[in-house]
Amino acid sequence: MPPSRLRGATPVFLVGDIAATMRWYREALGFDADAVPKTPPHHFCVLRRDGVEIFLQQLDGYQRPDVYDQREGGVWSAYLHTEGVHALYEALKDRAVVTVIQPLHRQPYRQTEFEIRDPNGYVLVFAEPW
Repeated sequence: MPPSRLRGATPVFLVGDIAATMRWYREALGFDADAVPKTPPHHFCVLRRDGVEIFLQQLDGYQRPDVYDQREGGVWSAYLHTEGVHALYEALKDRAVVTVIQPLHRQPYRQTEFEIRDPNGYVLVFAEPW
């Protein structure tokens, strides 16, 4: 029997409104979305862009607590390894629907990163080695 091997991980976000969240990820970040069932009310969704997936689970009325400031450096929800992080930042930074928490900056651990918050309060970090 061959040894086991983990092949990836997918963040799973609990949201109060999958349809609205899908719409934001499509319009703001260019993700494709496949919801189950296909028509609302949805109870699950797979968001995809460039080989990255994020799952959404529906919980009516759910509001994620804002804990970002409770830890020095913030509290992240997903860390997205990115090619062309500078170009992506330039494309997103001035969009009214995108909330930038941390602008593009270099980290001492040799990553260039920026952080945004989705409408549910989840923090996405886009990063590229320098």
